[in-house]
Amino acid sequence: MSGETTALGGWDVDALGVPGQVQPVVTAPDAVLSRAGEEVDPTSAETVQLAADLIATMRVSPGCVGLAAPQIGVGARVFAVDVTGHPKSLTVHGTFVLCNATLVDATRWRPGREGCMSVPDLTGDVKRASRVVVEAVLPGTGEPVRLSTDGFEARALQHEIDHCAGLLFLDRVAGAHAVYQRKVYL
Repeated sequence: MSGETTALGGWDVDALGVPGQVQPVVTAPDAVLSRAGEEVDPTSAETVQLAADLIATMRVSPGCVGLAAPQIGVGARVFAVDVTGHPKSLTVHGTFVLCNATLVDATRWRPGREGCMSVPDLTGDVKRASRVVVEAVLPGTGEPVRLSTDGFEARALQHEIDHCAGLLFLDRVAGAHAVYQRKVYL
């Protein structure tokens, strides 16, 4: 990535300038979840609306800390993350959306349990880096960013980048012994 990059450069959801519409969440085995998403123009009206829709859908979904475009049926490399208030969070950047994200550094690999709105009945143990650096572009402004994070936010970023590449957490588990029925609490 060329040019100046910043953490999130003061970006917030108001920068999108459009209201988001809640979208239905696609579940496996829908084909859109297994195809790599296309790169997007982060300043296009379609991408800005997609970013707003991802945030709106994420906010009405209990326990959701991230949502990628393929999960709402759009084959694009765009995702939203917000781990604010999650008990496993160390570093927290608030609510943000990234376009065309790439993982440029990943260290301190650790296993952890993951779930997914697109695989509602299962969880699984996935080994992920607990420290990452991601380069991407912000929707609306088109500003390039370089985001360094750790802990649960790092796991969430990797999970969403995988969605944009056509992968589910089930593609990352060590085997059937590492997949579990999701517990439902009344």
